[in-house]
Amino acid sequence: MTGDQLEVGVGPWAGDPPADPRYDPELLAEGDRRNVVDRYRYWRREAVVADLDRRRHDFHVAIENWQHDLNIGTVVRNANAFLAAEVHIVGRRRWNRRGAMVTDRYQHVRHHETIEEFAAWAADRDLPVVGIDNLPGSRPLETTGLPRRCALLFGQEGPGLSEAARSACDQLFSIAQYGSTRSINAGVASGIAMHAWIRAHAGPPPA
Repeated sequence: MTGDQLEVGVGPWAGDPPADPRYDPELLAEGDRRNVVDRYRYWRREAVVADLDRRRHDFHVAIENWQHDLNIGTVVRNANAFLAAEVHIVGRRRWNRRGAMVTDRYQHVRHHETIEEFAAWAADRDLPVVGIDNLPGSRPLETTGLPRRCALLFGQEGPGLSEAARSACDQLFSIAQYGSTRSINAGVASGIAMHAWIRAHAGPPPA
């Protein structure tokens, strides 16, 4: 569903309220205007997160944050849509949440001060760091499969992956481009890369 097709929500629950503890009494009484799929209508936020946690995928998403990149919110929203295990913000702790469209409430977000800290975290979990950038030596994402367990790492808008980030990567992948622009933004790149992982490793989503 695209941004201009968001559901407008539903009104108050009709009839006797369900006894299921996952349902939020306030949402049942007042209606649910949140941007959530229908199966989570009227559910408490904690119940939604718990249900997502049962099904999260084996990939993580990380993005460098040295310049308050406005793409970070989109990366978080994409991570929620494709059900990443976690999102890792590397660098500055504060980031612009507007583009996330409140999806960060349902997505685990972890902060790392430096690339080295993030790389150590990934190494402790035997999690390969996969950089996504059009760099010399990068393998084409279109013809090379992503590992099932991995952390997809994205750089800042403009400069792409920093030198430290490139050094931390176990693998590098590029996204094919055919026009005149030199690069696509991190928000778009993250969606393409996550969907490539989904096509390789995930089954169909819940009905």
